[in-house]
Amino acid sequence: MIPKLIIIEDHPIMREGLANYFTKTNRWQVVGTASTLAEAKELVKRVCADIYLLDIQLEDGWGLDIIPCIKQGRPAEKADPIMAVYSSFDDYAHVSAALGMGVQAYICKRRGEQELEAALRSALDGKQYIDETVQSKLNKTVNLFSLLTRRETEILRLVTQGLSNKQIAENLKISQRTVENILSCVYDKTGIRSRAELERL
Repeated sequence: MIPKLIIIEDHPIMREGLANYFTKTNRWQVVGTASTLAEAKELVKRVCADIYLLDIQLEDGWGLDIIPCIKQGRPAEKADPIMAVYSSFDDYAHVSAALGMGVQAYICKRRGEQELEAALRSALDGKQYIDETVQSKLNKTVNLFSLLTRRETEILRLVTQGLSNKQIAENLKISQRTVENILSCVYDKTGIRSRAELERL
């Protein structure tokens, strides 16, 4: 049985190129495409697929926000859908957010169509697929987190999400000076010397 695929991608050339590639293989049935979160929400109300290929950054929102809509609109008799991300983001914060929402395959856009198809096939076979570049970063970050206390880990996670010290202080209801002191400990323990490097984790 040919798997049904929906592609959610805001770049028109990328979206059309992927749709054409998968259609021409005759191994996939592209049952819909969307360029925005709003379009995607309307599409998944009308059409069900076996696998959903998502971009994270859309013009009008966060591509991962479509996942709850897909699951809620799924007929009870249908098998759970597979979520796959094809993204230019390869940092810890984006990848961990995607995996935390149940994404089964995460592929970087530097990979070509054949590598992308292999990743989707792996996910259809019930295996989690994580791009090797992403996996090495995940391993590195997990090792770094093992050096930190719970509070240090909490603050580091917020830094990787792009929050300022002031925003972190407000989020955790602590003083900005406390955030600065804890970050100083993080720098000492990890050997990282710049905030930009922390944000790229």
